[in-house]
Amino acid sequence: MQPTVILYNPISTSPGKQRLPMSLLSIASMLTDRYAVKLIDGNLTENPAQEIIDRVKATNSKLLGVTVMPGPQLRQAVPVCKTVKQACPDLTIVWGGYFPSNHYETVLKSDFVDYVVISQGEVAFRELVDFVHDGGDVKDVPSLAYKNGDVHLTPRAPIAPLNNMPMYPYDILDMQQYVGTSYLGNRVLAHHTSWGCPFACNFCAIVPLARRQWSAESPKRVAETMQMMKDRWQIDGMEFHDMDFFVKEDRSVEIADRMSGMDINWWALGRADTLMSYSDESFEILSKSGVKMIFMGAESGDDEILKMMNKGGKSGTDKTLGIAERMQKYGIVPEFSFVLGTPPDPIASIEKTIQFIKLVKEVNPASELILYMYTPTPQENSTLLQEAESLGFSFPQTLEEWAGDDWAEKSLRRNPGTPWSQDPVRKKIRDFETVINAYYPTVTDMRLKGTMRHLLKTLSGWRYKMDFYVHPYELKVLQRLIQYRRPETMGF
Repeated sequence: MQPTVILYNPISTSPGKQRLPMSLLSIASMLTDRYAVKLIDGNLTENPAQEIIDRVKATNSKLLGVTVMPGPQLRQAVPVCKTVKQACPDLTIVWGGYFPSNHYETVLKSDFVDYVVISQGEVAFRELVDFVHDGGDVKDVPSLAYKNGDVHLTPRAPIAPLNNMPMYPYDILDMQQYVGTSYLGNRVLAHHTSWGCPFACNFCAIVPLARRQWSAESPKRVAETMQMMKDRWQIDGMEFHDMDFFVKEDRSVEIADRMSGMDINWWALGRADTLMSYSDESFEILSKSGVKMIFMGAESGDDEILKMMNKGGKSGTDKTLGIAERMQKYGIVPEFSFVLGTPPDPIASIEKTIQFIKLVKEVNPASELILYMYTPTPQENSTLLQEAESLGFSFPQTLEEWAGDDWAEKSLRRNPGTPWSQDPVRKKIRDFETVINAYYPTVTDMRLKGTMRHLLKTLSGWRYKMDFYVHPYELKVLQRLIQYRRPETMGF
């Protein structure tokens, strides 16, 4: 009988929307040759702690693997893992993913997490599972943080080529529960075609995670996966959640070319400067393949702030305007994220970015906007982090603090609560967001029909044109009544 490994996916940021737990599927793909894998999804069970405990007792499982992002996942993972550890003290609990990779020392201060797998976890987690079952020297397990008196780190494993890894074991899930409906289509799934990012933006938590490394599936393998999903689950929409899908033009274009004719609308993430370097011929192929929207981090309307973010030079504001205009020509919606309220002068940076956003909308009114408030990320030698610390910012010191109410919105970058983001800074951003979301309602909210869109635009028009965003109570009430969807917190 195969020993059982339990994997736990805490609740996502979109209640009611079950996102395919791709990171755990990838981990599971490395285990199924020897171990039985049970994946418990916090989005689909009311009491994940009890389900884990029951499964541990029924199978005598020795190990629980948990993937954790800041925000709702962390808030659920902390009490669940505490409860599980109390009920099953001999169970080895391992955390991996974005949050523990960047905050492993804080995680290991707790009395309920035994190990943290840092960075790409597939190879390291498999070796740790073998160690737990077979014994050996924990120092031989790569990419590991553990506590033995002090916190110890083992050398990181090389980034594994994705093409050499097994295909996801979709059969361990009820996949029908993850087929969703969105702006992209009536039957939408998700996939990762690559891992990592070669860029070094110093406000981004991916940088210490990936260390500018990038590994990708071949276009052939990606296309085979898309065709398999089309055949098995009749998908007509695909979200590619790569950290950067468009790193290499020839690869992106070949994937698009192979997807042409599959009738799959798709969405992915990239950079404006990279995409501006693509040829017109490449954009023709992308457009014909079914890409409907591309997400890009515009971040700021101030080139000096972009330089502080290490996004200056090739990634200036001119590239944002250029890609907005270019994508309009090909019928692709650009989705831009902006990080507002950066120190040392948050009000000035907000004012400049607001005016730039309005310019983007002049160039391409279809541009989608995702507005965040700046929250520091744990990067050494980050100019923005150093500036934030000089103003009194510090990260929480315990998991309980991270999972508390004070940090719930901070982790989603909606209300970071930083020393420089109090009113009037936060209020200025939120009021502008209310007005521009009314004047240009998101295309991803399929419930909004012509009449309601016209009403929102009419009521907000005078504010938008006169740059008067203060106290837009009438718009807030209307948006609340129609349950306006914000893509940054609710997805498509």
